[in-house]
Amino acid sequence: MSAEAADREAVSGSRPCTPPQTSWFEFLLDPSLLEQHLQSPHPDPSPVQLIIQFLEQASKPSMNEQNQPQPPVDNQRNRTLKLMGLKVAAHLRWDLNALEKGAIRTIVLSSFPEKQTKPGPHQLNMMNLVQQEKELTENILNVLREQATDSIMVLEGALSIKKDFYIHTLRTLDLLAAEPSTANGETESSTAGLRVTAQHLHCQVHYDLGGIYFQQGCSDVSLYKNAREHFRMAHELHLKVDYPESLCLDKERLAGYWSACRSLTGSSDSRDGPLSPYGQICSFMRNNNYKALIEEVISDNVTFTLPNSLRHSLQLEMLAKLQQGDKALEEVCLKLCVCNAVRDALEGGIPSLSFHQMLLKPSKETISFLKEVCARSFSQERLSETSNMKESLFIKTICDQLDHVSLALMASSPKPFMDVLDEEVKKVLLEQIRKSSSGFSLCAKPLIRSLDPRQIRQTLVELHGMAERHFWRVNSKWEVPADYLSVILAIKDKLIRDLVYILMAKGLHCINIRDFVHARHLLTACLELVTEFSPKLRQVMLNELLLMEVRAHEVAAANGKTERPPPDLISRVRGYLEMKIHDLPMRQNVGEECVAFMLNWRENEYLTLQVPQSLINNNPYIKIGHLIASTCKELSGHKESKRNAKELWEVMVQICSVSSQHKRSIDGSVSLLKNRESSLGILSRSKFMTFVKKLQEPLVLTTLISLFVRLHGIVRDDIVNEVSAEHISIWPLSLNNLQCVDVEAVGVTLKELVNYALSLNPNNLSWLCTQADLYFVTSQYSAALHYYLQAGMVCSDYFIKPVPPEVYTDQILKRMIKCCSMLNCHTQVAVLCQFLREVDYMTAFKALQEQNSHDSMDSFYDYIWDITILEYLTYIHHKRGESDKSQVAIKAIGQTELNSSNPEEVLQLAAQKRKKRFLQAMAKLYI
Repeated sequence: MSAEAADREAVSGSRPCTPPQTSWFEFLLDPSLLEQHLQSPHPDPSPVQLIIQFLEQASKPSMNEQNQPQPPVDNQRNRTLKLMGLKVAAHLRWDLNALEKGAIRTIVLSSFPEKQTKPGPHQLNMMNLVQQEKELTENILNVLREQATDSIMVLEGALSIKKDFYIHTLRTLDLLAAEPSTANGETESSTAGLRVTAQHLHCQVHYDLGGIYFQQGCSDVSLYKNAREHFRMAHELHLKVDYPESLCLDKERLAGYWSACRSLTGSSDSRDGPLSPYGQICSFMRNNNYKALIEEVISDNVTFTLPNSLRHSLQLEMLAKLQQGDKALEEVCLKLCVCNAVRDALEGGIPSLSFHQMLLKPSKETISFLKEVCARSFSQERLSETSNMKESLFIKTICDQLDHVSLALMASSPKPFMDVLDEEVKKVLLEQIRKSSSGFSLCAKPLIRSLDPRQIRQTLVELHGMAERHFWRVNSKWEVPADYLSVILAIKDKLIRDLVYILMAKGLHCINIRDFVHARHLLTACLELVTEFSPKLRQVMLNELLLMEVRAHEVAAANGKTERPPPDLISRVRGYLEMKIHDLPMRQNVGEECVAFMLNWRENEYLTLQVPQSLINNNPYIKIGHLIASTCKELSGHKESKRNAKELWEVMVQICSVSSQHKRSIDGSVSLLKNRESSLGILSRSKFMTFVKKLQEPLVLTTLISLFVRLHGIVRDDIVNEVSAEHISIWPLSLNNLQCVDVEAVGVTLKELVNYALSLNPNNLSWLCTQADLYFVTSQYSAALHYYLQAGMVCSDYFIKPVPPEVYTDQILKRMIKCCSMLNCHTQVAVLCQFLREVDYMTAFKALQEQNSHDSMDSFYDYIWDITILEYLTYIHHKRGESDKSQVAIKAIGQTELNSSNPEEVLQLAAQKRKKRFLQAMAKLYI
């Protein structure tokens, strides 16, 4: 033997040898082989597969002399194959779960909903195959549903069997084969099989009948009663039969079925036993017994029997009935809201928004009911440190929102409520009441309402004459930035401290609600006050006044005012940016808005050439502003633009990058972990987006969108599905540290950027095309069509003029065609195929062959001007026997303006007219 041959033999000898699958005809040749095969640990083929193979072979039709199919021949071969199929079933002990693929149980199981998975962009072929399989399965199920009545009749008849009977085993089937002349059953084989008692049979039949009646109850509610009776009988028999484990019955599902039926039918049968808590809830709802319903829900705050999700669903159902006009349910909804809030608190959750809204203006009755529920729910038996903490937090949450009158009602609680509270909880309640009542009086109301600095000062003087208190805490909604709080609270004069705090808080509130007139008065009064004793606070107030002027000008610009800001304001903004901070409390928000202001008013000269380098190095907002301004300034084509763009690119990549570390797992493999909370950039992504949403200059936003489109394309690595944007060529084509970039963050940032830009100008053509492409590459085809059509609409005066070819390029038209195809609007596909520079007949014809079109089909024929497509339509409809649609297509062909003998100008005019009408019709559908 040669060395090469020896090597081949050694290799082949070292491979594990997989035994070949046994073929069905081998069992036909050697019947004894079947039992050996079934006794093996992992038989291949499996028992169920063997049954299918045996029955398929025994049921094959034969062919006559004319080559026509005939019923299977009744011969020894086919009888043996059927008998072997029965033997395999007997080996499985006739297990329905393994054997049954059609009849009642299949229909029942198919009625349960399945979670649908959302396909990705690369799964379309697989989805088509899955869809075909689903259609085939549905066809089979339809046949089974048609036969369900016969199956039910057989099962109902089986309940009349009163005697025990025997089912075949391998041995009795051998006897049956050996005694074919005594097939009437009077042989040893008739009583030597596996004994099945009548009770065993009835239990199984009741279970299956209950399942089909329950499934049919969706269309006929009365059938739920039938289902309930069958499930009750199955439950009773299951307790009586010997060897219940041999039944093909799911005990937990049976219990669930029975409970559901009792709840749906409102069973009062004493044989059914007491209702479950869920059943009682359903019964109370059905009988409108809302008092008992509330009692059950309060009790559940102690027992925790009902799932919290059910309780909240119950509340939503009541709210829906209330909104339909049943005003009697208003009190019930309120009480359910209170009960659920207490349950949420006991489980460590957060009370719902509706509960917080209720606390804004609670009635005396609401407070009383809240105390009652707390008293009954805060069980002394389960007191622990954790439960005390939850109860304390809940009481504090309530007290933080109640006014002083409601708090007084809480304090005057009946004794059981106060007794059940832990000492710490009582302390929290009483402290909140003390704090609240100490600051409220009739004299303080003008202080809360007034926006006049003089009146505020006069009211404070009067209040300080009455009591020594911190009146800046009178209203919890008065807030000043944390950066300033320590400086204000360091003022020794209590009256001045209160006045400075309140004037600033009210002034900042007025800025937030865009009441700039009152904001200016209040902040100016505060500036005059602090100038007398604090240079720090004086500068703080000058900074806040600057922020107010900047915002006022930006709001005016957003409302259509186009005048540039006065030179004085621009000079003050520059002064702020260049200010040396030293020991001055500064709000980063002010600097952020000043940089955005300079970008919005195209002060690129200052941001690119005049801003000090030290500020660029130390202030992230100034650095970003400097790079954006430099890139925008050089977009005209200077070489510098590439360098500035590259630097801006690197900063944005860092903002969307996260720190990563390698972790070794137990099996020794190394994986890469990304920490999304730890950005590598000069700003976090959230702070960057907050800054971006202060920008309004179109070129700035276009530049940033362009950058993130290129970055999005690189991290997605999908050359086919690219997103379009202006100025995209200035950005790099690749990334060195791709593994550190958070792909999801890039996608979210781009989406937020485009959405924000379109909120400022919904008619910007470039942004509309980018948004359409984004939806297209993420398989959101209806939304993509919306924006493609809107892009065409804004540049053609609602399609009155032709859409420029540089807007509706062949690429965009092909994307619109794919969108329509994926939405099963195949006639729209055919119409759009005409828009291409060269008509795509192959795609058009394939689309017109589809019969499951979701558009109006022949209503779009008026928009077709290509005679070839119209002639194909006529042929298709004639072939299908669709004479009405064929006539519509023939009528469209017969229009004189489509005659091929017409001059080219006439044909072009006919095409343009149909293009316009079609696009306008599409706009009505998708926009």
